[in-house]
Amino acid sequence: MSILAMVKRICHQMLRDKRALALMMVAPLLILTLLNYLLAGNTIEPRLGVIQVDDKLVDRLKDNDIAILQVEENTKEILIEKDLDGILDFTGQDFSLTLTNDQPNSAKALQVKVQQAIAAEKAKEQAANLSTFMETIQEQLPGVPVKMEQVKAPEISTSYLYGNKNTIFFDQLSPILVGFFVFFFVFLISGIALLRERTTGTLERLLATPILRREIVFGYLFGYGLFAVIQTIIVVTYAVKVLDITLVGSFWNVVIINLTLALVALSLGILLSAFANSEFQMMQFIPIAIIPQVFFAGIFPFESMAGWMQILAKCMPMYYGGSALVDVMYKGLGLSDIRNDLFVLLGFALVFIILNIVALKKYRKI
Repeated sequence: MSILAMVKRICHQMLRDKRALALMMVAPLLILTLLNYLLAGNTIEPRLGVIQVDDKLVDRLKDNDIAILQVEENTKEILIEKDLDGILDFTGQDFSLTLTNDQPNSAKALQVKVQQAIAAEKAKEQAANLSTFMETIQEQLPGVPVKMEQVKAPEISTSYLYGNKNTIFFDQLSPILVGFFVFFFVFLISGIALLRERTTGTLERLLATPILRREIVFGYLFGYGLFAVIQTIIVVTYAVKVLDITLVGSFWNVVIINLTLALVALSLGILLSAFANSEFQMMQFIPIAIIPQVFFAGIFPFESMAGWMQILAKCMPMYYGGSALVDVMYKGLGLSDIRNDLFVLLGFALVFIILNIVALKKYRKI
């Protein structure tokens, strides 16, 4: 009977906590829905620039689901300006393939498609030449067997704009994970810490003093921010120096990006803690506010998402943080190249800070 009484008490408690019950039921459905649309995204045709490539080979490349664009020269500027996945250049008797390699898996798939197309076209051409040769030999020397040599796939000189032939998907994923873990743990620690101050009455006693709401918000931001800075530097240093995660650009640029992400996470965690009544409810914000961040941080190709999901992605701080980290750590770009992403992240932080000040009105009106 005591067990039954405990079960009834827990059921009544959960039914009274409508918010926790709703989060428990809705959050898994939200995550499953996002994953369903992300995994069912459209397949994007790779974009390949060609220089002096035969029309027959161009047609075969198109048959392999490759979008072809005629370009004048093989340069980094052309690859970036035209948003190409690679450039195939035919000079004399040799092929050279330059791959952007910003998505290693897609780059390897494109390389295989190009090799198959060239090999198939060369095989067709050599088979036609051999057939003509055999007919000539048979006419001149009837009954003499002619041996056909196996056609070898042509070798292609391959170079890479980012990374190299040994680059794997994790090299492009690891910068995103560094930023996500900084974002997640700063959010979690700051949110729960402030929630504990509310539930223990510390915040209530603080609000009883003449202190202004904005002073409270900035006090918490600077106070928890000091520990967020230390945590961020430790995580970035460990990832780069100990785990030897790919770092082509500046270490300090990586630190700046992650500190900006930590500021966003800190202000978001403090904001959401104002709407949670318990640590259990704070944890339930994670599937709604944090997990979707990693889906739109660059792990899934942005171009393959549906239009409404691309709009949703641009509303996520990790979309800009992940992009900036990949640009610096994997592509080796500088601070001037990622300034727009940093400005957007600072904009998110500013909005969350203002909302924090407004949210304190329900605890005290001044």
